[in-house]
Amino acid sequence: MIEFGSRARKLPAPPSVVWDSLVNPRQPGSRRWLDLLPDEVAPRVLKAEKPRSVVWSSLWPSRPNDEVHLELTEEQGETRLKFTLLTPDDAPDESKTGHLRRRMNHLLFADLRFSYGQ
Repeated sequence: MIEFGSRARKLPAPPSVVWDSLVNPRQPGSRRWLDLLPDEVAPRVLKAEKPRSVVWSSLWPSRPNDEVHLELTEEQGETRLKFTLLTPDDAPDESKTGHLRRRMNHLLFADLRFSYGQ
């Protein structure tokens, strides 16, 4: 697998809460955060180990074999969340890579973060 993007930031919720949000992003009673663009599809959970990791399928039909690996680490009651974009295919070109990284940043470190009220 080729890594073509990665970033880590803290979220203001404990790992078990963040893990639940990642495994079931449209869970009834939770704040909506996974707002997808027209060229995106909801990810499928390929693998999950509570509360440490989640692997999503690709959000992008144009890149069906890509995976999003999510690692969660507890830090003083909050969660350090790291995403890594991996592919068994050729890495996307620079423009597409930038777009996919920006989307993951926005989904996780803006939309998901704000769903926790901060």
